Amino acid sequence: MVKVCSSYEVDAKLLSLIYLPVKESCDYYSLGDIVANGHSLDGRIINVLAAVRSVGEPKYFTTSDQRKGQRCEVKLYDETEPSFAMICWDNESILLAQSWLPRETVIFASDVRISFDKFRNCMTATVISKTIITTNPDTPEANILLNFIRENKETNLLDDEIDSYLKESTNLNTIVDVYTVEQLKVKALKNEVKADPIYGILYAYISTLNIDDETTKVVRNRCSGCGYIVNEASSTCTTCNKDSSEFKSVFRSFHMLIDLTDHTGTLHSCSLTGSVAEETLGFTVNEFLAMTDEQKTALKWQFLLERSKIYVKFFLSHRARGGLRASVLSCKLADPIEASRNLSGQGNI
Repeated sequence: MVKVCSSYEVDAKLLSLIYLPVKESCDYYSLGDIVANGHSLDGRIINVLAAVRSVGEPKYFTTSDQRKGQRCEVKLYDETEPSFAMICWDNESILLAQSWLPRETVIFASDVRISFDKFRNCMTATVISKTIITTNPDTPEANILLNFIRENKETNLLDDEIDSYLKESTNLNTIVDVYTVEQLKVKALKNEVKADPIYGILYAYISTLNIDDETTKVVRNRCSGCGYIVNEASSTCTTCNKDSSEFKSVFRSFHMLIDLTDHTGTLHSCSLTGSVAEETLGFTVNEFLAMTDEQKTALKWQFLLERSKIYVKFFLSHRARGGLRASVLSCKLADPIEASRNLSGQGNI
């Protein structure tokens, strides 16, 4: 029967159907199965049951033929895999994704396309026109997964810098608030929703940059699957490689802690990692490793005590010194006029 209803006529008996997947509740692949099957699933249309790890900012673009589009990357996880990317391209799925609460939401995504991402060397899922996503489905399998993420919410959290590595890069154009170091510390400590990070711009100096100190590890090995720093001796990831029959590859990545200082104080041990570090230094990891100690020292002094424009993500962390942690999202030498103009405004709280 087809019946046209006004917005005021809602059959209460139908509301429960919102939480029922359109496919059999047991008809899905775990993320671990997708990764394990690898290329054999390339191009296949399948169903996925997973928890939401993080939701990236929508990114807008214009194609070569002037068509406008947008893209949003969602990170999923379950009992078998710590991080798996799902890409949304259409307005409806992107809008839906923005309502999901990380580490609290479970989704059943029917008919998503699985493909191998050659650039990142991993499997990904893509929402297509026939995909239907059920949020927090009312099924036995989903309830088991929901209990898992609730029980492991604290222990399953990765280190903050790894979380930054896994999460899609933030749109810097959305960060406009300028702070001094002191203002940023005050705002973070006053932040009522302690789980939410604060994003801001600092016009500050890099006061510590130990890239020419042999006793300091500047480059570390990371797992290509989950982003964890890998034990140097074994070169294998203890998180991903529980099944010794299949080992994930590792890659070299910058991993350093720097101090940021302005006239109001210093932020100690700020994370400068991955591609952000490469863009800041102007060298890839391999190019950096080929440099002599004298070249590394000369590179360091190009940044030390030079006013920089630094985009930071700042949040409370019980593991960090002083209970606060900062991750550098971008760092470039500042335009003197721009820096002077913003510093005279004393920042924004």
